[in-house]
Amino acid sequence: MRDLVIIGSGPAGYTAAIYGARAELKPLVIASSVAMGGDLMTTTEVDNFPGFPQGVMGPELMMNMQAQAERFGAEMVFDDATKLELAGPVKKITLGNGDVIEAKTVVLAMGSEYRKLGLADEARLSGFGVSWCATCDGAFYRNRAVAVIGGGDSAMEEATFLTRFADTVYIVHRSDTFRASPAMLARAQADPKIQFITNAKVTGVLGGETVAGITLENADGSTRVLDVEGLFIAIGSDPRTSLVADQVDLTAEGNIAVEGRSSQTSLPGVFAAGDIIDPTYRQAIVAAGSGAVAALDAQHFLESNAH
Repeated sequence: MRDLVIIGSGPAGYTAAIYGARAELKPLVIASSVAMGGDLMTTTEVDNFPGFPQGVMGPELMMNMQAQAERFGAEMVFDDATKLELAGPVKKITLGNGDVIEAKTVVLAMGSEYRKLGLADEARLSGFGVSWCATCDGAFYRNRAVAVIGGGDSAMEEATFLTRFADTVYIVHRSDTFRASPAMLARAQADPKIQFITNAKVTGVLGGETVAGITLENADGSTRVLDVEGLFIAIGSDPRTSLVADQVDLTAEGNIAVEGRSSQTSLPGVFAAGDIIDPTYRQAIVAAGSGAVAALDAQHFLESNAH
C-alpha cells in the first residue's frame, strides 16, 4: 500500500513528487510509457520559467525535475495507468503491464492535450515554428510574420499578444463567423498589425528545419501560400480526463473540479493538479505551483486520517 501515487509527469506531477518525497511519503510516479515529462518534452527553449536567466530547454527542465524528485526518494514507473478505481479508502491503479498498485492518496496530473490540425509536417516542426503557446514562444518572432489558426477567444488573445513582437499577424479561420466574444474580436480587428483571412483552411506546413510558410485552401477550392515563419495553433485543448470522467466531478469546460484554491476533488483522498484543472493559464510555472498544493493537500489528508 502506497501513501501517495502521482499519475502524470509534467511540471505538476514532478513538483508533487518533489514535495511528497520531501514529506517522506515515498511517492510513486506513473510517468507514462511515451509521454513522460509532458508537453515540455517537445518544447525547445523555455525563457519564462523562473531561475533560468539564460533560458532552459524544455526536456532539460523536465529531466532536472525528475532527478530532483528521485533525489528525495520518489520512484518512477515508465508505464501508463489504464484503469483507476478511486472510490473508497484504498485507491487502485492498473498499469499497462497488468500490475495493480494500491494507494491511500492519488494526485491526478495527466495534463491536457492541444488540439492539432492533423497535418503531415505539424509534429515534425513542433518547436521549430509550430507552436501552441504565444506566451511561451512569441518573443522568438520579433519583426517577423506569423499566423494564428482559430476563431475563438484564445485565437484572438494569442494574436493580440503576438503583435508585441511580430510585424504582421494573420488570423486564419475556416469560416467567416467567429466564436470569439464580441469584445475580443473587436480588439483584434482594431489592431493594425492583425490581418484576417477567412473561409480558408490550412492544408500544409512548409519548411525544412523551420517553418517557411503555410498553404491555404479557400472556399472555392483555390490554394495559396502564406509566407510566415511562425504558426500558432489556437483551436482549443482537451484535458486528459478519460480515465476519471465517470468518477470525479468535472467543470463545465471538462476539467476536473477542485474545491476553491485547494486540489481536493469530489472524492476524498483524490487530488488534482496542473492543466487538468486549469483551462485558463496553462503555464509550466502555474502547473508546478499546483503540484506543490496537491502534495501538501495529500500530506495533510494522510496526517488527519492516520490511525
